[in-house]
Amino acid sequence: MSRIIITCGRLCSGKTTYAKSLADRLPAVHLSIDELTMLLLGPYAGDLLDEYFGKLEPFFFEKAIELSRRGISSVIDLGLWTREERESARRFFRERGADCEIHYIKVPDSVWKERIAKRNRDIEAGLSKDYYVDENLMKKFESFFEEPSPGEVDLVVE
Repeated sequence: MSRIIITCGRLCSGKTTYAKSLADRLPAVHLSIDELTMLLLGPYAGDLLDEYFGKLEPFFFEKAIELSRRGISSVIDLGLWTREERESARRFFRERGADCEIHYIKVPDSVWKERIAKRNRDIEAGLSKDYYVDENLMKKFESFFEEPSPGEVDLVVE
């Protein structure tokens, strides 16, 4: 039986590492919005990032449904940063007769900030092509991230 799993967690929490590892183990297709937006916009997407995420998220959800109907599992590498996003994702799949699992990648604040600093150093050194997380993006993220309550997610990965 195929599964649809969506990662949830802060920027730089380890969602992509987890999603790729899980996709290898299941096996499943890894669907990453970051990979596609990086290809289209590069590492300094700025305000366009929100616009593209808004368009790509339903596309990836539809692809997961399509794969599931063919018996193929998928791991959607997202953030689902707000309660409304998590509820909306569940509603999307439920309305199409599919179930999804939400796996929350939880990291302490100190680890989160260390990972952001490492990511930025790697970008500056040319070792990574991820998004650069400046102080403004970090503050923006902190202002709207809503940690999931236990009933909102299917699995907490610490």
